[in-house]
Amino acid sequence: MIPIDEVISPVEEHLKEFNTYFKNMLKSDVSLLNLILQYITKKRGKQLRPTIVFLVADLCGGVNKRTFSGAAMVELLHTATLVHDDVVDESFERRGIPTINAIWRNKVAVLIGDYLLGKGLLTAIDDSEFDFLRATSLAVLRMSEGELLQIKKSKEINSDEKIYFRIIADKTASLMAACCEIGAISATANVETQLLMRQFGEYLGIAFQIQDDLFDYLSHGNTIGKPVGNDLKERKITLPLIYAFSKVQKSQSREIIKLVKSGKLAKKDIRKIVDFASENGGIDYAKNKAIEFSDKAAELLTTFNPSASKESLLYLTKFVIERKL
Repeated sequence: MIPIDEVISPVEEHLKEFNTYFKNMLKSDVSLLNLILQYITKKRGKQLRPTIVFLVADLCGGVNKRTFSGAAMVELLHTATLVHDDVVDESFERRGIPTINAIWRNKVAVLIGDYLLGKGLLTAIDDSEFDFLRATSLAVLRMSEGELLQIKKSKEINSDEKIYFRIIADKTASLMAACCEIGAISATANVETQLLMRQFGEYLGIAFQIQDDLFDYLSHGNTIGKPVGNDLKERKITLPLIYAFSKVQKSQSREIIKLVKSGKLAKKDIRKIVDFASENGGIDYAKNKAIEFSDKAAELLTTFNPSASKESLLYLTKFVIERKL
């Protein structure tokens, strides 16, 4: 497996500077707000999305002041969505750490998410970065549509491959696409390059989400922040099951659908569903699809000259499908 340090290496110094920049942005004279913002900045993860912004900017012309503003917007938006997701999903832990709603309850968590989103929008307006604003606004719109479509389909226990790919493109790939587009916008005025990097992010995000969905069938314990079968318990039908359903008679899939629909899955039920997906080629099919989109992303980088940032972005296309966390 490719270590994340290999991906970060070319922009490591920029990320250290960004951490200080980001913390200084999140200061308030409202004591409760300041306390929660400090909690958020201490508990941030691997900063994959700001890393992508910096790598793409470096690839397309060089990191500059605009890149820091763009990376901050993306990080604010991403953090806001995580805070709101934890409220919606009634999650009290994220990767073993108490969520905002677990400590300060839902009302405060929703307001914090709103604050972070507003802060991100003002960052763009204050710096007159309207192209950044367009990219992030489109991502917010698509993420909301993707989540709502997934909720609708989980209630119906009804999905197909076309709908699945629309959901993951909107709810996950849209933000990756925005990261790459913003990184490119900050470094070059070439619209063709900006759109190419946006497409790179789209493919990367799709590969990332397929792999994330596979964890529901393959993971053990809490190494990825969620136990095996968590999506199934939430009635989410993802690619392994969608493909498996397409390979069997309706009578065979009906029993599995009934189990998922119950929403009360014991360990033996989850094992049965996982075995069904595996035996009917769903898990292998999903793995191959993740590789396919990873390869599509890598192919888009062939037009760029060799550089450390290009190498890291190529590493990243492999990391998203080989990661264990």
